[in-house]
Formats: sequence, structure tokens, C-alpha cells
Amino acid sequence: MEGVVAVLIVIVVLVVVLAVLAALLFGGLRTSIMFTVHTQENVIVERFGKFKRVATPGLNVKAPFVDSTTRPISLRIQQLEVNIESKTKDNVFVTVPVAVQYVIKEDQVVDAYYRLSNPENQIRSYVFDTVRSALSGLNLDQAFESKDDIARSVENTLSERMREFGFNIVNTLVQDISPDQRVRDSMNSINAAQRDRVAAQSLAEADKIKRVTQAEAEAESKRLQGEGVAAQRKAIAMGIAEQYEMLRKVGIESSAEQLLLMTQYFDTMQDVARNGKSNVLFLPSNPGTVGSMGEEIRTAMLEAQAAQESADSGDVAVNAEAEQSRRQQAEAARRAAAQRAQEAEADAERGAQRARNQAQGQGGQGGQQPPWAHPGQQG
Repeated sequence: MEGVVAVLIVIVVLVVVLAVLAALLFGGLRTSIMFTVHTQENVIVERFGKFKRVATPGLNVKAPFVDSTTRPISLRIQQLEVNIESKTKDNVFVTVPVAVQYVIKEDQVVDAYYRLSNPENQIRSYVFDTVRSALSGLNLDQAFESKDDIARSVENTLSERMREFGFNIVNTLVQDISPDQRVRDSMNSINAAQRDRVAAQSLAEADKIKRVTQAEAEAESKRLQGEGVAAQRKAIAMGIAEQYEMLRKVGIESSAEQLLLMTQYFDTMQDVARNGKSNVLFLPSNPGTVGSMGEEIRTAMLEAQAAQESADSGDVAVNAEAEQSRRQQAEAARRAAAQRAQEAEADAERGAQRARNQAQGQGGQGGQQPPWAHPGQQG
């Protein structure tokens, strides 16, 4: 009987122990004794509301009903977004989004938890104060140019003031400076107008260069054309003078001018007949007119000969004797040219008289004229 009672007592004790263990392992008593802390997190353990210790990642134990734990404190880098509306020095309201990246180190968990009641709001206040102080002394254009300077100023201010509270500022980013839409439209219009002005100046400069180049090219073309015409005329005159000199050397002197004149005349008529596009050609019928043309050609030949002699003497300065000699030669040439012109005029007049007499003598025979009186026509 006593043995049965002892067995029953042992069984009751085992049941109670198992019930307690089950309550500890699967009931609320377990959670009041053991708790888990994740990686990159810390938990503060308090006893009756007083700081006891910092629980690190892993399985941790606390006294039930006596100790309590705080919310997990993250040790990762966190980012706080702050949108600030402020006014610049030139009275333009802008919105500045600022991103603050901060981290709590393990040895500063206690300060970060106990010293600030609302860390994010307090960080936001410091950011507002720093950004508004910086923008108040800058114009809108300067604010855009000083975006990085504003970010560094916010970072330096926050780093200095938040470090003593357990928060370490990693980086501060001023993401944008955004004025009102109307201000942005005005700025775009100003930039567009400036670019249009630069484009217009470039086009005007290009057109100026083009016109100047064309004018220079035309001037050069006309200069070269004039030199070519002058050289052509000089070559023609010198050629006629050389032909006249050759005829004079072979003994054809009195009628050399007429011979050259008639040769040039017929060559011209042949070229006109071959290449001319007109069906009607008016020619002088009076031989005396041909004589006056000969006089002009003789004058041109003499002037060309004098010019050639002057060119052959050189372009440099000569002494007084050479100058006097040239003058004498020019005077003699002029006198000879005048004498030859008189003789040629007399010969032309005699030839014209003979032509008229011949025409009168042949008037009863059909009124025919000599072929040379109407070059290019047959009577």
C-alpha cells in the first residue's frame, strides 16, 4: 500500500514538472524569459524601467516579470527624406528635397535611444535650419550652382550636432532645387532667347564672311580680266607693229599700212561670216572710211611700238642722257608717224578718187562696183 502511494506521488510530481516545462517552452512564460535579437540590431534590456544592458544579436535571456526589452534598434545605414520649401535672395520660392543618410554605432546605442525622443523630427529640424540659412543669401542661379556646397554645409552641421546624440551622418544629398513651374518656364524662355541670339549672330557672321569672300573673288576676277584684256590688246598691237616692221624691211613701206589694214579687214569679215549669228551686216561702202580706220591702226601701232621700246629700256631709273635719248627717239618716231600718216592719207584719197572715177566710168555698164568696195558681196 505504501509502495502504491509512493508511485502515485512520483507520477504527480512528474506531471507537474512536465506541465511547468511545457508552459515555459510553449506558453507566454517562455517569451518572458528568452528573446532573439536579429543581425545588425540591438535591444536594450531594462529592469523596472532602468537601463540594465544592451542585448546583442542571437538568443538572449532575461528575468521574467522583472526585465523588459525595448524595440529593436537598427544598426544599418538609414535614409531620411526631407522636402524643404524656402525663398532665395531674389525672392523666388523653391522646393529642395534633401536625403540624409545616417547610422547608429554599437557603442552609441544607449545615447541614440535615450537622449532623443524623436530623432527623425530633430534631424529634419536641423536640415530645415541649415538649408534655409544657405538659400537666403543666394540668388536662384547661384543656388543651382551651389547645390553641392549646400549639401556639404548640411552634412557638416548635422555631423557636428548629431554625433553627440549617437547618430553619425554618412552623407547628405541635395537632390534638386525646383522653383515654381512659371519660374521654370521663364528661365527656359530666357535660355531659348539667348541661344536664338547666339544663333542669329553666328548666321550673320557666316553670311558676312560669304559676302566678303564673294566680293573679294569678284574683285580679283575683274582685276585678272582687266589684266587679260590689256595684255590681249598689247599683244595685238605689238603683233601689228611687228608685221609692219617686217613689211618695211622687205621694201613694202609706202603701202604697208593699207596692206595690213585690208588683211585684217578681210580676216575679220571671214570670221564674222563663219561665226556670226546675224543675217544682216552693215559695212562701210566708202573706201575713204577704210582709210580713216587705217589711220587709227597706224596711230595704235606707233603708240604700241613706243610703249614696247619704253618697256625694253627697263622699269628702273635711268640717267639724264638715256632719258633725253628716249625723248629724241620718241619725237623722231612721232614725226615719222605723222609723215607716214600724211602719205597714207594722200594715197587713200588717190585710191578713193580712182575708185570713184572707175565707178563713174562703169556706170553705163550696169552700175557695177569693184568687189573690194563691198566686201563679202558679189556685184
